[in-house]
Amino acid sequence: MSGGPVSQDASPNGLHASSSELRESPDGLHANSTELRESPDGLHVSPSESHANPVPLEAGSAEQQASPGARGVSPLPQDAARATSPRSARQGANVHAWVELLRLPALFTVPGDALAGAAAAGARPNPRTLVAIASSLCLYEAGMALNDWADRAEDAVDRPHRPLPSGRISPTAALAAAGGLTAAGLALASTAGRRPLAVAGALAATVWSYDLVLKRTPAGPVAMAAARSLDLLLGGVAADGDLRRALPSALALGTHTLAVTTVSRHETQGGSPWAPLSGLATTAALAWSITRDGAGRDRRPGQDRRLGRDLHAGQDRHAGGARHAGGARHAGGARKQPGRDRKPGPDWQSGGARQPSRAAATAANLVSLRGALAAVYAATAARPLFHAALNPSPQLTQRAVGGGIRAMIPLQAALAARSGAPVTALLTAALAPAARRFGRKVSMT
Repeated sequence: MSGGPVSQDASPNGLHASSSELRESPDGLHANSTELRESPDGLHVSPSESHANPVPLEAGSAEQQASPGARGVSPLPQDAARATSPRSARQGANVHAWVELLRLPALFTVPGDALAGAAAAGARPNPRTLVAIASSLCLYEAGMALNDWADRAEDAVDRPHRPLPSGRISPTAALAAAGGLTAAGLALASTAGRRPLAVAGALAATVWSYDLVLKRTPAGPVAMAAARSLDLLLGGVAADGDLRRALPSALALGTHTLAVTTVSRHETQGGSPWAPLSGLATTAALAWSITRDGAGRDRRPGQDRRLGRDLHAGQDRHAGGARHAGGARHAGGARKQPGRDRKPGPDWQSGGARQPSRAAATAANLVSLRGALAAVYAATAARPLFHAALNPSPQLTQRAVGGGIRAMIPLQAALAARSGAPVTALLTAALAPAARRFGRKVSMT
């Protein structure tokens, strides 16, 4: 590097300057050597020109230019950010567009389908349950991408900010994503066996039929309800459970989905309050049914028989002990010893009845957990539905739909608790805070 003033190459803002001349800046202003004055630090723009040119240009001796960061024109941090921000901004916008297209916060409502299905089918979650969850996630996101592809013309009028009508994602890319995710979901289900693959195939066919054909027909809500029910049954068959025992839980989840889908048909233009009111009635009926008949219908196989055997065993031990004590007293005469003639109640209660007491305590805890989860479900779904019934505007209707989607998590947890799986119920309920948090950033509808 030479000892005299060095010509300065283009800065990150596209400026090119020498000691005698400064070319035009991005603001359309320019300065020449006559507008520069000398200072102890070298040459700089006069105060009047410093406001017009945002980039300070400096040139000095070889010692100054050899100092750290003084090679040519050192860009300010904001200049460097401007130089690199367009590319990173485009990447961030592209990622956010896909997040919005796939409605990623709604993914938190999917794992509970398989978990509740395994519990309702009387099986414990196993590695194949994880495969069913992964398959469900792929098929669910395939439906999201296909939904926007099928609605691109309608969204161009009603919701032009969506990724496809706004041009952030091409329709071809969305359709390709739907096809790829469907293939991935079916491939994952095939690794769990033929029965899971058959259910996943029916689920995929229902999703594509709904998005492409049935959505705007009276059969649309029924098709969506069937898809959600099939998703729960997929978890049941993947865990090698009894498919018939999982049908009541699948019907409950499908009924809730039917009500939410019916409300969603008016989310872009609003409508009458009858759809939110019917959703409120459905929510109340489901919450009541979960708290009423959970102990009898979905209990695990043999639980009633085990509880009955424990009770009868305690009674038999009590009766046998009484007969043995009577025989001993008869054989030994009428001898009486301290403590021998106590009532037999505490003796058999401390033995045989201990297991029935533990079982009764567990059943009581399940009833409490099921009731609490049913109450959370009702509160999550009912409040926005009530507001939409009072004022069926598009904004409040969309909130009601979002609340109905989030309410699926406590509903799934309540169904698992009704099936006698408290750990599964708690794990499912733990997904609700994450769904609510991310749902504030990206819409679920």
